[in-house]
Amino acid sequence: MKLIRWGAAGKEKTGVIINEVWLDTSAFGGDYDEAFFENSGLERLEQFVKANTGKLDQISSDMRLGSPIARPSKIVCIGLNYADHAKETNTPLPVEPIIFMKSTTSMGGPFDDIVIPKNSVKTDWEVELGVVIGKKASYVDEADALAYVAGYVLHNDVSEREFQIERNGTWDKGKGCDTFAPMGPFLATPDELDDVNNLRLWLTVNGKIMQDGNTSNFIFNVPFVIAYVSQFMTLLPGDVISTGTPAGVGLGFKPPIYLKEGDVVELGIDGLGVAKQNLKSYVKN
Repeated sequence: MKLIRWGAAGKEKTGVIINEVWLDTSAFGGDYDEAFFENSGLERLEQFVKANTGKLDQISSDMRLGSPIARPSKIVCIGLNYADHAKETNTPLPVEPIIFMKSTTSMGGPFDDIVIPKNSVKTDWEVELGVVIGKKASYVDEADALAYVAGYVLHNDVSEREFQIERNGTWDKGKGCDTFAPMGPFLATPDELDDVNNLRLWLTVNGKIMQDGNTSNFIFNVPFVIAYVSQFMTLLPGDVISTGTPAGVGLGFKPPIYLKEGDVVELGIDGLGVAKQNLKSYVKN
């Protein structure tokens, strides 16, 4: 299945995509949140859709899409998980996964604007594969890790490099700004993808290709990452693990290239659709 959330920001309703048609599943009840995934929501939703074949209202394809999952308990990110990206940032290859957190208030829809934060001078892009956890995971064995996956999602791990690297402390302060985690257009359940460790992912800025990689080049693959993270924290249903980005980020160019107002970022992953975001400057409300 492909799950979507649609409508005005903060008031999204649920839906699914069946044969490229958007269908309203708000009558199912609830949201695509922790309770949904924890209580066999995917299985119940599939049964609901089958039982209501031909009865569900169609959603216009020009409707706004939100993040395909409601705000999770956490977004866990893996840094420098592609060798080519580590090289372009002049960073040694990690011997264990680098973990940082991204604030859940940074989440947005796949076509929402990215707002350049106040005082930002180095806002950057990162196309990433997001893994959505389907059930509580603690001290998971790598061999069992994929059984904990509800699905996968396209994620732009937007980053402010000065905040992240030059302002002392952890990376988190450059990762969690508002609008810095656009996700979607949809969550794809695992059966929708042939091989999660062999997916092309790409990103353009103003139509110019910047990133063109493949998850086959992971340093640490999806099962390993899930198992590893679960050794340090309990993953709850609906949590997202963002698995890192390939080479081609703005920081890696010489001289670096950073986003400015009016830029357009477009990105995609095989089987997970395409997203597009316009850059806007911060304006005090």
